Amino acid sequence: MIFKSKTLTLCFSTPNSRPLISNLLMAQTRPVHSDPPPPLQQHEQQQEVEEEKSSSLSDTAAFRLESPTLCLTGEARIERAWSHWNKLGRPKLIVAPMVDNSELPFRLLCRKYGADAAYTPMLHSRIFNETEKYRNEEFTTCKEDRPLFVQFCANDPDILLDAARRVEPYCDYVDINFGCPQRIARRGNYGAFLMDKLPVVKSLVEKLAMNLHVPVSCKIRVFPKLEDTLSYAKMLEDAGCSLLAVHGRTRDEKDGKKFRADWNAIKAVKNALRIPVLANGNVRHMDDVENCLEETGCDGVLSAESLLENPALFAGFRTAEWIEESTKDGNLDQAHLLVEYLKLCEKYPVPWRMIRSHVHKLLGEWFRIHPSIREELNAQSILTFEFLYGIVNRLREQGVRIPLYQKDTHVTEIPADELASLQAPTASS
Repeated sequence: MIFKSKTLTLCFSTPNSRPLISNLLMAQTRPVHSDPPPPLQQHEQQQEVEEEKSSSLSDTAAFRLESPTLCLTGEARIERAWSHWNKLGRPKLIVAPMVDNSELPFRLLCRKYGADAAYTPMLHSRIFNETEKYRNEEFTTCKEDRPLFVQFCANDPDILLDAARRVEPYCDYVDINFGCPQRIARRGNYGAFLMDKLPVVKSLVEKLAMNLHVPVSCKIRVFPKLEDTLSYAKMLEDAGCSLLAVHGRTRDEKDGKKFRADWNAIKAVKNALRIPVLANGNVRHMDDVENCLEETGCDGVLSAESLLENPALFAGFRTAEWIEESTKDGNLDQAHLLVEYLKLCEKYPVPWRMIRSHVHKLLGEWFRIHPSIREELNAQSILTFEFLYGIVNRLREQGVRIPLYQKDTHVTEIPADELASLQAPTASS
């Protein structure tokens, strides 16, 4: 069942639930981009919310905390943090939050290929509260989309709490972004630029920890000095953070190819804290995953940019850039993954700017071989699924194939019938 509440769009598949009006209802033909239909009337929404609370969201309720985190003593808070993490199955392979890129269809694709959990894109808390269209387009989820971190940027505790309360029934953590290093974060006074305003950081975490019934997580970058990073991490834990993700680069180290993430700093944070800690940075294939977990002692790893190029990374696939003697053709390529992604977008619509971005990320190397096809894509102001499937078919007709590779120790068999289903539909299909 597809469910649209007063505040956000959700997608559920429960056998005995009646269909509800939603901006995600599928047409029989492949849709083109259009504005969502008018929202439901308020009384209809309220009725549907109550029905959903008693049926489809029963699994979610099982993971809700009995009381807010800061209502407990320090030791009990640590025990609860680990109890919740254990209930989720201690996920190790996690899709990092990426603005416009870690939306529902992409998260589901990564989950199919080994991801244990995922973050939403960073959501702007104030805009999320004020704009229904923003909520409906930027945050969608479904029953299979768990465990899920919903990430917000904010600098006002009350505004952040209002936004968090809208999503807490539908996620496993509400996450606060303290790591965004981009200029827009500087202008908006959020993300990594709150590292200069630690009292604000503390107030944001405490506000959620004192009022939410799901745990609060945080994602940070490191300071240039290790002692500052450790003090920062301890402050977050004491403020009520139940899980901390640490990006091993500083705020000024934006280029992941130029600056290596500091796994030693992440290890030091892990050793200093008592809550679960995740590592972010330098994860390009499964050997990196294993090395990172071993070197840092962390409870899981996040990958971002590498997943955009290769959503099957966590299933052991790697791009040609990381070929070794023991690697071989994995019988999968990025065009197959793009077709899967597009089919998910047909089922769970997202803004076309997100889809366009994934097409470029997945087919970037293919477009270098045939730049005229890329130029045709760039010139297309209004996209359709037919057009994008046609791009894939044209590249195939040109004889382009850039396989993904696997090491013998990371082989994932893909059945032949499943591979056949990954072909791009033709105009006649």
